[in-house]
Formats: sequence, C-alpha cells, structure tokens
Amino acid sequence: MRLSEFWIAVSDEFGEAYGRVLTRDLVLGDVGGLTAEQAIKAGVPPRSIWLAICESSDVPKERWYGVGQREPKK
Repeated sequence: MRLSEFWIAVSDEFGEAYGRVLTRDLVLGDVGGLTAEQAIKAGVPPRSIWLAICESSDVPKERWYGVGQREPKK
C-alpha cells in the first residue's frame, strides 16, 4: 500500500474530515503507541498503519484491504 492509497482508504472508510481527526488523534498500540500521522513520519509502512486503524476502529475484516482498493491475492 502506497501512502496515497492509505489516505484514499482512510477517507473512503471514515470520511475526509473524521479520517484526518482519526489519523491525528487515535493512538495505535499496534504501531508502537503512535498516532497514524506520527507513524507515517517515523517510517512505519502505510499498510501496517492502515491495519492498526482497522483493528482499533472495528472496521469489518472484509474491508481491511481498503475501500476502493483491490482485494489481496489469496
């Protein structure tokens, strides 16, 4: 997942305004207790951040690949 795809997935799943608040304020234990914005600056892969947001926000697993993104190969 590229960073641009990450932002599309966040916006599509949560809406642009709430997605920005979520990435700024939600502390994600799965990425070292950082917010998504901090994790991006720290060089954490966008896919790892996206999965941490999904887990923390109770996004249904069928949408973890990212809204509007291709499903991963099985």
